[in-house]
Amino acid sequence: MILEMKVPSPGESITEVEIATWLVSDGDYVEKDQAIAEVDSDKATLELPAEASGIITLKAEEGDAVAVGQVVCLIDTGAAKPEGSAPAKEEKKEEAPKAEEKKEEPKKEAPAEKTYATGTPSPAARKILDEKNIDPATVTGTGKGGRVTKDDAVNAKASMGTPTGGNRASERTKLSMLRRKVAERLVSAKNETAMLTTFNEVNMTPINKVRAEFKDEFKAKHAGVSLGFMSFFTKAVVRALQLYPDVNSMMDGDYKVSYDFVDVSIAVSGPKGLMVPVVRNAEALTFRGIEAEIKRLALRARDGQITVDDMTGGTFTITNGGVFGSMLSTPIINPPQSGILGMHNIIERPIAVDGKVEIHPMMYVALSYDHRIIDGRESVGFLVAVKEGLENPVELLMDGNARKALEL
Repeated sequence: MILEMKVPSPGESITEVEIATWLVSDGDYVEKDQAIAEVDSDKATLELPAEASGIITLKAEEGDAVAVGQVVCLIDTGAAKPEGSAPAKEEKKEEAPKAEEKKEEPKKEAPAEKTYATGTPSPAARKILDEKNIDPATVTGTGKGGRVTKDDAVNAKASMGTPTGGNRASERTKLSMLRRKVAERLVSAKNETAMLTTFNEVNMTPINKVRAEFKDEFKAKHAGVSLGFMSFFTKAVVRALQLYPDVNSMMDGDYKVSYDFVDVSIAVSGPKGLMVPVVRNAEALTFRGIEAEIKRLALRARDGQITVDDMTGGTFTITNGGVFGSMLSTPIINPPQSGILGMHNIIERPIAVDGKVEIHPMMYVALSYDHRIIDGRESVGFLVAVKEGLENPVELLMDGNARKALEL
């Protein structure tokens, strides 16, 4: 029996996917539920499992865009699993030396070919080099016997005594469907929103003190979940969004849509590029709940298991360029959201404290926002509220009791 495998729907509104990689070859025997391909949608990369065991016949090439419901391969479920395939591989290995012997035959004729001293140009090459005022001896020839060809002369560049002829290879590869969609959305955000960015700085000393005091006990109590910076930032963002609800809104034509919940999109780096999974109802989560959910989503992104549902929605985004060493940036809004908070690296810097110069770990933070819906007062007030929460975490984010807030 021949089974036609069709592209399943990876999610609502997705009408086509792209074959990113075939994990099997035409004619291979596959087992049921074995991953046979990776497919890209405009939201995620997903594995395509075999629907039955049998011999597979591929009906699409890598890079092909295929519609949902289209046949991408056939599986002959009546075919028996091949046995004793090892001898066939051994025969191929035995044939390899014969191929090598054939390649060595032309080398015997090499001495009969005319050779040239390195840097000897052809007439056409000499003319070009003379026009460029380049010494032929400084050009590495790629022709027979090291002769400088016309192409060598055309590519040669005059320099301060530096020889040319280095590696100038290039490669042209098609972007994945996911990467193309990310690019499309980012350009759309730049072109279709009135995006501005406001900045502030945060003294991270108070958070460092809380983490230094409780992080070991927190990890031991909560089954290996670490007390990182993201829970503090998420809590500070939730508090600031409740104070400035316009930042937790988005445009829908001539209407403003506001939310009484906070779904925070967290930008994470995965093997297929930037992913933005969502922490749902962050306002209802504890520090442990936020850290555990971020860890779960990050592991799914790393392992390529992120789904469309994991990344759908979100009312506000947090991105942390600091993990890559970024000191300051202007993050691009994640549409249709109206705001995104950028975190950066923590650097010890001198600051004025009560009239004295002190060294503290400082972080720049940036809020990019859509000025069509968020005014300057709201944007600046929101970022100041984030700063206040981070610089006074026990009182403003933990209700004055760190141990209770951390469930210790």
